Amino acid sequence: MTSSIVRYGIIAGLIVAIPMLWQMLVRGELAESLLLGYAIMIVALTAVFLGVKQYRDKKLGGVIRFLPALGVGLGISTVACLFYVAAWEISLAFSDFDFARFYTNAMIEAAKAKNASPAEIQQAVTDAQSFAKMYANPLVRMPITFVEMFPVGVLISLISAGLLRNSKFLPARGAN
Repeated sequence: MTSSIVRYGIIAGLIVAIPMLWQMLVRGELAESLLLGYAIMIVALTAVFLGVKQYRDKKLGGVIRFLPALGVGLGISTVACLFYVAAWEISLAFSDFDFARFYTNAMIEAAKAKNASPAEIQQAVTDAQSFAKMYANPLVRMPITFVEMFPVGVLISLISAGLLRNSKFLPARGAN
C-alpha cells in the first residue's frame, strides 16, 4: 500500500508542482486564473484514481473495500498536497512575487470597489495588515496552502473509493 501511495503521490505532486514553479519562477507571475489552478489539481489528482485501481488490481487481486480504497486515495492526496506546499514555498522564496502584498491590496481594493465608508475601508486595511502578519509565519502559511488542495483530493478519493470498491467497475485485465 505504501509503495502505491508514494509512487502515485509523487506523480500527482509533480503534475501540480511543475506548472506552479514554471509560472512563478520562469514567468514571474501568479497563474492567470483560479480555474486553471484547480484544473491542474484535478488532472494531478487523477493519480488518486489510478493509484487506487492499481492497488486493487495488482496487490489485492481485483477487490478492495471502500475504507482501504479511501485510505489509499487520501494517502496519495496527502503526498501530492505536500508537493504543492513545497512548490509554493519555493516559489515564494525564489521569486519576486509577494503574495501577501498582492492579496492585501486586493482586499483593500475590494472594499473600495463596493463604495465602502471610510470606516469600512479602514477596517479592510486593518484586516489586510493582520493577514499579512499572519501569512508571514510559515507555520500558518503552510497549512493554509495545504488546505487549498486537500479538499479536492478528499473529493476525488471519495469518488474513486466509491467506484473502485465495485470489482466489476474497470476490472483488472484478464479478470471476469
